[in-house]
Amino acid sequence: VQLVESGGGLVQAGGSRRLSCAASGGTFSSYAMAWFRQAPGKEREFVAAISWSGGSTYYADSVKGRFTISRDNAKKMVYLQMNSLKPEDTAVYYCAADPDLLPAEYDYWGQGTLVTVSS
Repeated sequence: VQLVESGGGLVQAGGSRRLSCAASGGTFSSYAMAWFRQAPGKEREFVAAISWSGGSTYYADSVKGRFTISRDNAKKMVYLQMNSLKPEDTAVYYCAADPDLLPAEYDYWGQGTLVTVSS
């Protein structure tokens, strides 16, 4: 499956941004999806995940209550709504897919989209 993220850009602290990830080349509903991020000079970290039907979601403590992951299986899309953004949310955000929910390693990755939060 191929994944393409979009929606990154510059946003002021306290603002909102919605990231999108378009999937192609597979049966989208067979994949659990996730968002990760990598800040400059840091390791890539888990942000959020969603089950195949969207019935279950999981979040890193650092974004819980501020970010919302969702998916539209008919459109083969997954979204990350980010609210109350902070400068520490600045990172390249990656979409990932795997047949398993919350695997140790995801099989498929997008190229990433940069989100910069200014203070």
